[in-house]
Amino acid sequence: MGGLARLARDMGMSVSGSDANTYPPMSTQLESLGIELYEGYRADNVVDEADIVLVGNTISRGNPELEYVLNRGMRYCSGAQWLSENVLQGRWVLAVAGTHGKTTTASMLAWILHANQLEPGYLIGGVPANFNQSACLGREPFFVIEADEYDTAFCDKRSKFLHYKPRTLILNNLEFDHADIFADLGAIQTQFHHLIKTIPGDGLIIHNAHSPALDQVLQMGCWTTTSGFAIDNNDSPRSVWQCKKLADDASVYEIVHGDDDYIVKWDLIGDHNMFNGVAAIAAAHHAGVTVAHAVEALASFKSVKRRLEKIFDDGQIRIYDDFAHHPTAISETLNGLRSSVGNDPVIAVLEPRSNTMKRGVHKHLLADALRAADQVLIFADDNVLWDIDELSDDRISTFRDTGDLLRHLLKQLPPENAKTNVLIMSNGGFEDIQQRLIAKLNQR
Repeated sequence: MGGLARLARDMGMSVSGSDANTYPPMSTQLESLGIELYEGYRADNVVDEADIVLVGNTISRGNPELEYVLNRGMRYCSGAQWLSENVLQGRWVLAVAGTHGKTTTASMLAWILHANQLEPGYLIGGVPANFNQSACLGREPFFVIEADEYDTAFCDKRSKFLHYKPRTLILNNLEFDHADIFADLGAIQTQFHHLIKTIPGDGLIIHNAHSPALDQVLQMGCWTTTSGFAIDNNDSPRSVWQCKKLADDASVYEIVHGDDDYIVKWDLIGDHNMFNGVAAIAAAHHAGVTVAHAVEALASFKSVKRRLEKIFDDGQIRIYDDFAHHPTAISETLNGLRSSVGNDPVIAVLEPRSNTMKRGVHKHLLADALRAADQVLIFADDNVLWDIDELSDDRISTFRDTGDLLRHLLKQLPPENAKTNVLIMSNGGFEDIQQRLIAKLNQR
């Protein structure tokens, strides 16, 4: 919604909005644009002369602003519908869908197109460091979008991505998530099947060939050319795009496409980012960028804020901020960090904040997902609907107060001249624990 606010402002519209809990980087981005942002919801926040009110998918009946809009008969719609009708119409949409990696892959793709002078528009659910903004109108025809399967609005329970009608579609992976709106994986697969129905026959679907759940979706019906990507080894299915690690942390890897091979050297780490990079290159190639030029662009890609973002490094202690919200994402992020830092200690600090995590749907997977960390500190407030102490053991400590967690963490940090990595994972504000920790370290 913050990205939509930016697009509307760049189209010359006057924009204001409300949210229950604003935090950087989006809050600071909106403030820098002069967009008036209200904390909390009140009927007085609604501008009576507004031409249209965009309603986000977290807003339900009973919200005072929504009730005011409905009672006055004001024009309203979802953000996805407004985007489709006012920005995406007539453009070549390149969409990135899947359970994990959407933000990073969409950022990579937008950067590749930008670096090759194609000036794409984009709407991304994060802030790419190369652009330092989450949305841009760009120049026609290309528009890159992070395509989310979450529902659209209180009045539209279809997945948001059904509004986007892409010509190029990346399917990164598919697992069960969003337990608050989907009963099971099959319900999510149905939405992905509906998405595939919207891709034109002369478009392209780029998919992870290692995902059985995606294979099942494609078998439900597909009317578009598909192009798979996979790890290049004897056990993998033969795919159009193959990749192979040349460094343990995937900071260097090889891509094989047809009879040609290319070497990617970049600042990112982790097998998951290697896969994200291959998918982005394949999508850019569909838009007319040569593989060599796409590889060259990725060498200067700087990742996305809050995606294994190093936010502090004094030579002894390094602090990373990450958005991980699902056991698979947690595992991949930790494994990537471990492969990069070797035997140096890693302390993982986790807030299970997503609706799925708060419900305990994946609680049986968490301990294994956190296996690569030497110590784990988990924060769970009253919104977590299961007993977090079930995970406690010699390696995992649980907390119901971030102050207690922070004090415990500071005691675990090593004496001088010993290196330690602290990975903080949350898809929310986490009571600003990142900056509170940095402030304490600076005092030391």
